[in-house]
Amino acid sequence: MTPAAADLIRSLRGQHGPLMFHQSGGCCDGSAPMCYPEGEFRTGGSDVLLEELHIEGVAEPVSFWMSTSQFEAWRHTHLTVDVVPGRGSGFSLEAPEGVRFLIRSRILTPEELAALPS
Repeated sequence: MTPAAADLIRSLRGQHGPLMFHQSGGCCDGSAPMCYPEGEFRTGGSDVLLEELHIEGVAEPVSFWMSTSQFEAWRHTHLTVDVVPGRGSGFSLEAPEGVRFLIRSRILTPEELAALPS
């Protein structure tokens, strides 16, 4: 997570309470990570809990979910949550702020791949 994304999450947490992310990889959301009040987006068997993000100044972890199909496509990458100016999805909490969350990625090194659980 970038410092700018952490700042936005702290602000959104103050406005909306506990938060969660979901990254679907579908066409309708533009494949952007979407931020919701915790529990507002229903996850299921086709989703993977990728990480619990611990952000200084936020009391509880922010769960980050991803569709299984997207996870399979990105399992070899290091993902970073960032925020940039622009309009994102109307369903994501940051939309009225004039910014949008996005994912930056890079391929994992051979050492990082070897350290992953099988």
